[in-house]
Amino acid sequence: MEYLVTMTTHVPPGTSDDAVTDMRAREAAHTHGLVEQGALLRLWRPPLAPGEWRTFGLFAANDAEELEKILAGMPLRVWRSDEVTPLAPHPHDPPPDQRGPRGSLPEFFTIFTVEFPAEVPAATVDEIVHREAVRAAELAANGAFARIWRLPAEAEATRALGLWRAADDQQLETFLDSLPMSQWMVIETIPLSVHPSDPAAA
Repeated sequence: MEYLVTMTTHVPPGTSDDAVTDMRAREAAHTHGLVEQGALLRLWRPPLAPGEWRTFGLFAANDAEELEKILAGMPLRVWRSDEVTPLAPHPHDPPPDQRGPRGSLPEFFTIFTVEFPAEVPAATVDEIVHREAVRAAELAANGAFARIWRLPAEAEATRALGLWRAADDQQLETFLDSLPMSQWMVIETIPLSVHPSDPAAA
């Protein structure tokens, strides 16, 4: 199972620069080990306030208990709080052999909240969901659409987390507008920056 972990670090007041440098080095070395084990899949930096340490991590674990052991073993955990979001498989998630080249484009998270109007016939919904799958596969093949997962539901709406690659906000918006289900989506976009320990950076 995959998990998105928002990791926020709070360096204790009075901590020396040497101690911070040492902690970063130990964290980087431990992170490399997690990558080799297959427990850590990706790392990103979200938009940050001045002086803020926050990271998004994509982890793989059999269950929440195993994930907690992984997180607890990371050196920075003594200064860090973790918010875990379980990610469920999504039917439109492109298989690895159908994902286009990653390239060097910026990456973005999108949080989709989808709610179909009650008056829309079920047959229409089915048709648009099918068209959505076709379009998602097209975008995956050219490298724009990388991954998608189901998020825990809120009320009657379904929610999903998407990972995208685009030259800029405008190109990403063009991709999103081309989705057949966009008329029924509320979309939150989060720009991502490169993390120096991201496995994909290698």
